Amino acid sequence: MTTTAPFRLVVNNVSPQKTVRGVYLITDQQDRLLERVGQALRGGVSTLQYRAKDKNYDEMLVEGAALLRLCRRFGVLFVINDNVRLARELDADGVHLGQDDGSIGEARALLGAEKLIGRSTHNREEAIRAEEEGADYIGFGAIYPTNSKMVSHIPGHVGLEALRGAVKIPVVAIGGLTATNAGRVVDAGATGIAVISSVLSAARPDCAAAELVLLFNRTGPFPRGAVLTVAGSDSGGGAGIQADIKTITLLGSYAASVITALTAQNTQGVASIHGLPPSFIADQLKAVLNDIPIDVIKTGMLHTPAIISELADRLAERAFFIPAVIDPVMLAKGGTSLLEHDAVQLFIDHLLPLAYLLTPNVPEAERLLGRTIKSEHDMEEAAKELHDLGAAHVLVKGGHLPGRLSTDIYFDGKTCHRFSSERIFTLNTHGTGCSYASAIAALLAQGEPLLKAIELAKQFISSAIRNARSLGKGHSPVNHQLAARELSHLRHLN
Repeated sequence: MTTTAPFRLVVNNVSPQKTVRGVYLITDQQDRLLERVGQALRGGVSTLQYRAKDKNYDEMLVEGAALLRLCRRFGVLFVINDNVRLARELDADGVHLGQDDGSIGEARALLGAEKLIGRSTHNREEAIRAEEEGADYIGFGAIYPTNSKMVSHIPGHVGLEALRGAVKIPVVAIGGLTATNAGRVVDAGATGIAVISSVLSAARPDCAAAELVLLFNRTGPFPRGAVLTVAGSDSGGGAGIQADIKTITLLGSYAASVITALTAQNTQGVASIHGLPPSFIADQLKAVLNDIPIDVIKTGMLHTPAIISELADRLAERAFFIPAVIDPVMLAKGGTSLLEHDAVQLFIDHLLPLAYLLTPNVPEAERLLGRTIKSEHDMEEAAKELHDLGAAHVLVKGGHLPGRLSTDIYFDGKTCHRFSSERIFTLNTHGTGCSYASAIAALLAQGEPLLKAIELAKQFISSAIRNARSLGKGHSPVNHQLAARELSHLRHLN
């Protein structure tokens, strides 16, 4: 008996494997292009458009071939801007056409049915026409003002939202997009976001690309995004891996874990510590990362030089960059050292440069820098110094300094930002550092830009301290549950 294969409708003749979505990077004309693009692809770029207005054909052929090899290595779609002939000779994944760069039908005839054809559009009418003519995706914008092109119409994210119901093909928003403002564009329905300088001109293109990739988690179902916490276990449940998992889960993300050490502790202090073999930590990392799509890694207690070295080696060898929120846990609330003395310099040399965000409190920053910190000015200088040591972003937490306000200083590489809250005088602060860093990691995984993630996490931890209830005979844990409930209500109102 023979069976007839069911009829399958293929829209625009494009295979499902060639769908334009996520971060769409357009090349610039600056030096070290291959190096910078390679870093950006490691950060999670999904499509690269080669745009070289100032080169002759032979130069573009050589440079384009090198970029194509990079894209194949990372599994990234490679699209040529305007030049159908170049796209055909390089066997690129497709071509992107401006309004005056020829017809979609002619490009399809030259490149074949399986190749991608994109079209730049600036308004609803052009977008609808591009879809009718057979485009596989459209570029739409400029959404915001940009220096790369002079445009007369700026539709903004409101114009994009109005367009989304009119076309069914992917819409790539373009123009003036950064990690700070692109979230609104994703919320408005953009399938992809096209960027140039916000990634390629960044000091760390991998970090910049990864920030944009995370924004696409904003519209997903809960649990939204996944966080891997690498930390020690607190038998009392107030800090460490237990506090991390509570925070991540209650805030709405999926929590996975790698345990570095076991502690016998309660609210009064740490009785003993049992560090796990580095090889077993590596086994845990491999098991999780080879299976679960982790968006953000958060680290806490690492305890020994061997564990720090193992973690740094495993993170550095990964082909794709995962943003890491690194909390340099050194002392328990009762004063017990959680990081061996010999581990500090190893941490500075090998793990700190891998930090997307480093989150030391004042005593930890003092130990890392070998000097005292007595004021907010000192905190600012410390944040800048820690950034110079290699951390992409630094948040120095000021809870240990005196004063009516508890102020944290965030340095993004250019500007210092302050996050302040009323100081709450209480002993019930066990787990504040772990929970604060985990909250930032969870909010990042859900698509909040870093500045907003820190702001919301500060509100969360302040609420957790304020709502803490006495439990045990020492430093009681913060109240994760009520804090998560309050923050959820606040985010819903906004």
